[in-house]
Amino acid sequence: MTFRIRHAFLIPLGLLCLEVLALLASCLWFDEPLAKSLILGFMILPVLVLFAESLLRQARFDDETIEVRKLLRRKRLRFADITAVESILIKKRAFITLCAGDDDYLILSNAYADFPRLVRLLLARVPASSISAEATALAADPPSKSSDIVSCWLAALLLGFILYAQLKSHLGAALPL
Repeated sequence: MTFRIRHAFLIPLGLLCLEVLALLASCLWFDEPLAKSLILGFMILPVLVLFAESLLRQARFDDETIEVRKLLRRKRLRFADITAVESILIKKRAFITLCAGDDDYLILSNAYADFPRLVRLLLARVPASSISAEATALAADPPSKSSDIVSCWLAALLLGFILYAQLKSHLGAALPL
């Protein structure tokens, strides 16, 4: 069973990446001031890393292990080795921490699609003695978070408007509106 980051977040984030790249390309094409291109260049890096990290992140379950894959990283824990399952809720952001000894841990959040199912499957596989009361409560009523999706869509709309204004100022009457 594989869980990935929600598509509702990946779509606007991917659009945002394309818009930042298009804006940088238009700045270079139209010989905009160097400072503008440098600012966009610095903006691109965290947006692209966030997109790549979110796109590649996945949690995989089998009968004996959970494996979390991230950009350039992979970590696996055996369910039998898990000694503690903790959870924390910050506003509507939920985190589940799986600990196996002192140094081995995984953190999952409700950014994953079908998070309620992920939590139920996880708690069914780990030793019952390792599950905290908070984790049990979270499994009973997992929160749904959408503010990151709304924020990403707003950023994509704003950057789309900026890109349109940039192109309109250079191409003039060739663009509608």
